[in-house]
Amino acid sequence: MKPVARSLPEWLHFQEQLHPRSIDLGLERVREVAGRLGLLPVSCRTAIVGGTNGKGSTSAMIAAIAQAHGFKVGLFTSPHLLRYEERIQVNGQEVSAAALVAYFERIEAARGELSLTFFEFNALAALLHFRAAGVQLAVLEVGLGGRLDATNIVDADVAVLCSIGFDHRDWLGDTLEAIGREKAGIFRAGKPVILSTQDMPASVSARLGELGCQARTAGVDFSCEVHSNGHWDYRDAAGALSALPAPALAGAIQYHNAASALAAARLLLAPQPLDATAISKALAALRLPGRLQHVAGPAQWLLDVAHNPAAASVLAAELKRCPPAGRTFAILGMLGDKDVMEVAAELDAGVDQWLLCSIHEPRGLQAEQLRARLGTLRGPCTLHVNVAQACERARELARAGDRVLVCGSFHTVGPALQWLGLY
Repeated sequence: MKPVARSLPEWLHFQEQLHPRSIDLGLERVREVAGRLGLLPVSCRTAIVGGTNGKGSTSAMIAAIAQAHGFKVGLFTSPHLLRYEERIQVNGQEVSAAALVAYFERIEAARGELSLTFFEFNALAALLHFRAAGVQLAVLEVGLGGRLDATNIVDADVAVLCSIGFDHRDWLGDTLEAIGREKAGIFRAGKPVILSTQDMPASVSARLGELGCQARTAGVDFSCEVHSNGHWDYRDAAGALSALPAPALAGAIQYHNAASALAAARLLLAPQPLDATAISKALAALRLPGRLQHVAGPAQWLLDVAHNPAAASVLAAELKRCPPAGRTFAILGMLGDKDVMEVAAELDAGVDQWLLCSIHEPRGLQAEQLRARLGTLRGPCTLHVNVAQACERARELARAGDRVLVCGSFHTVGPALQWLGLY
């Protein structure tokens, strides 16, 4: 039978309806289809980046550093802010809609009787694109967890674990030990692991020991020292890289993410040495919308995709570090599987008024549902049918010296950036 011709939006709708569950962790289906497509083992160097927070920034930095050293680099991230094509890039160039349609047609033909989730289609399309483009290095950001995430069909040369915190409890468990075990599932026997923090649960250390992995840990095996002018030094056993410029991505945490990216790049690019000039250009030029993104104006806007308590804590520190002259209005929209009350509690001390918006996605909360979960807040709340309406109202309310904060989800920040004309 001739395959059905679909546009990219039609393919994405089809994928959302195909599998009975939007999230269905497991590697059997996706590994089988990858085998039918001849995608495994991959033919290039690979890094897999997991963790609760920081993995998107770290993945982008590894890719940028490798590209600056002359490598052809594939980058797979999720979710996207506005365009699905953002998820798959080669040397910073997004995959085209036409190419995605062609990949989806091949995946559909190969899957036969097997059902795939939306994300599994996504991961397979990324591997097809990287193979077609002839990338020399692929950087894969874990979607959810690690052990059973579709990206984990790849036996990566280097695994990076950025952090362990509470998120996705319905799938990963209610304790940090359980979450750590799931996220450590990206480790491979005898392969190196980069740990971006020493604050890891015992389950991570146990997995390292079971597999005989050599871990390189921030603050122990590599470090960053930040100077008063914003420049910083990176050090590890192979030597020092001095007077590097501040990462273009805002927030103190980005120095630590950059150090982890350099630790991974040191391994991935070997025997080619790291070059300070190339690193400086890569970090200074990197742009990642929606991560502590400041937008100047009479009223300042701050947009961040923080959607779990640990990320909200980092955002709260930024609010405290850069207080506005006036009030802070917070536009908040979240998905239903997030710790809504805990996120709001982290931010509440820095917010004078909340504008709650509905997210019209399968897992999204309506504004009324969001308000019911928030509990007692310091300031008043208003409800809005979508992000754009909340942005309009914030613009009406905010005066010179005020701040508008947008956070809670990619599905909140993406439309806000579009409303602002920035994306």
